[in-house]
Amino acid sequence: MRYIDRSILLILVFAAAGASVFAQGTETFSDPNVEYTFEIPDERWKMTVKPSAADPQVEYVFVDRNDGHFSLRKTSMAQGGLMSDVIREEEQKLQFMRGYVAGKEENFNGRLVGAIFNFEYVERGRPKSGRYYFLRSGNTVYILRFTGYRDKLRSIQHYTDAIARTFNLKS
Repeated sequence: MRYIDRSILLILVFAAAGASVFAQGTETFSDPNVEYTFEIPDERWKMTVKPSAADPQVEYVFVDRNDGHFSLRKTSMAQGGLMSDVIREEEQKLQFMRGYVAGKEENFNGRLVGAIFNFEYVERGRPKSGRYYFLRSGNTVYILRFTGYRDKLRSIQHYTDAIARTFNLKS
């Protein structure tokens, strides 16, 4: 009986320690100049552009801009419009990038429903990729743009998914 009690105690201690380590790395982004919030899952994400009343854009970098760059934009769509139209409009801008290759489009479910558009391109002779999340709320679409070196962006995809999954509008 004593052995079981100690085992349970050790499990609880390790679970609490793990939860506190996870909680330390998570930060909630919220700013009075924007109508949304999201979780930053790792302290290595650093804000490089802070939203203001005049310019509501926000940007983050993961360690280095080439490792992961995150920018957030907002656009509107016609009443009853299709998400694929917004994605195609964004893709038309991307087609001028050197070595641009469109990737697959995926459905996405988080606090807001939307789609993901993946693509690849070349910058300064290095293969890069982009992963754009299109999250819809009514006639507004929030575009979470993640770019970086192809291998680096792929290795932090769990972070980009977590940021997009926790993206939500303020009440």
